[in-house]
Amino acid sequence: MRLRTRSNARRTNPTLGMDKVAAIKQIRDVCNNVSRELMRIHPAVPPLAEKEAQDEIFKTLFELTKQIEIIKKRLARLEAKDDSALL
Repeated sequence: MRLRTRSNARRTNPTLGMDKVAAIKQIRDVCNNVSRELMRIHPAVPPLAEKEAQDEIFKTLFELTKQIEIIKKRLARLEAKDDSALL
């Protein structure tokens, strides 16, 4: 199996020609999808019936959610910056 090299990846990556608005939308959509999937994990944790594992999973879910929110806030700042430049 042949791995793609970095230069080869550039030629086949359709996002390279993407504009900023489309990139922000794509990132936001993925963040929203990841958030929804993380929420689906919550109801599956209590049946594990092991407090230490549950605590660690809930802690990790919280941290992941926090990081997703940081990305979304950064996107909002980029949009606000772009909007203020238009004034």
